[in-house]
Amino acid sequence: MDLHYLEFVTPDVDATCAALARSLGAEFGEPVAELGGARTATRPDGTEVGVRAPMHEDEDPVVRPYHRVDDLERALAAATESGGEVALEAMEIPGRGTIAIYVLGGIQHGLWQV
Repeated sequence: MDLHYLEFVTPDVDATCAALARSLGAEFGEPVAELGGARTATRPDGTEVGVRAPMHEDEDPVVRPYHRVDDLERALAAATESGGEVALEAMEIPGRGTIAIYVLGGIQHGLWQV
């Protein structure tokens, strides 16, 4: 499993960035529009970490890992065949790849094809 992006959705972006910066030794940048306004930092292994506020009032705080996949459609189909429910259909993020989200066992999982 290749972790590509780790997303934190929180109502307190600044405090979360500060805590993660101290614990990870990473510096978070300015908000990135194409990532929902997430402030990002890159870990030494190349994994990007993003912290953003909920994008609408029904979005709950969550920590969501996005795993890099070679074939998003195939990976999403395998997840749904295993009982996962699609929460976000494949969506292109300009210049960054295509993502999808599914829920299985009450946990949100992201897939990311670069």
